[in-house]
Amino acid sequence: EDPTLERHFKGHRDAITSVDFSLNKKQLASGSMDSCLMIWSMKPQMRAYRFMGHKDAVMCVQFSPSGHLVASGSRDKTVRLWVPSVKGESTVFKAHMATVRSVHFSSDGQSLVTASDDKTVKVWTVHRQKFLFSLSQHINWVRCARFSPDGRLIVSASDDKTVKLWDKTSRECIHSFYEHGGFVNHVDFHPSGTCIAVAGTDNTVKVWDVRMNRLLQHYQG
Repeated sequence: EDPTLERHFKGHRDAITSVDFSLNKKQLASGSMDSCLMIWSMKPQMRAYRFMGHKDAVMCVQFSPSGHLVASGSRDKTVRLWVPSVKGESTVFKAHMATVRSVHFSSDGQSLVTASDDKTVKVWTVHRQKFLFSLSQHINWVRCARFSPDGRLIVSASDDKTVKLWDKTSRECIHSFYEHGGFVNHVDFHPSGTCIAVAGTDNTVKVWDVRMNRLLQHYQG
């Protein structure tokens, strides 16, 4: 069956950098180079919310598992946690020393992992935004960081051409996958938590088994 256009949203004033659906699929969040976050309703005729607060481009957005919060990371080095309602209340914290490229909630909604051009990955509590720890073995910008579905592992992808797998409890890097062909733009866990997909600037997607640390699939774009 061919895809059909469901909705067409217009409202940002510059390039859109990221989008994320709420888990109940009723809302869509988008971040843009115009420094705004927008929340769109999938119901026809419902107004969108425009949230202003970041002082520079919004690089990444993500709904919490409950849908009660949206996290955004920005070139202004901060992370904001927004309530996706008409008031658009938010809390802000200085997360990194450079652009925040990635934000991701743990599946229980209790923790947030952030990644930045300052070469670090940081983990925070969602409640009160308390800094927990930093993972700092990358030697170039970190584009993306994700929790595993069970919350025990963190994976991070960097312009240093590595993807690193971390144990959240011990905070140790347990494996580095080397991408010789180019930089890594994005990484994510399979819902089973047993493998990761790695998207690179060399036009490939690689799927790695994180239990055996071996290559399962190699897709050439």
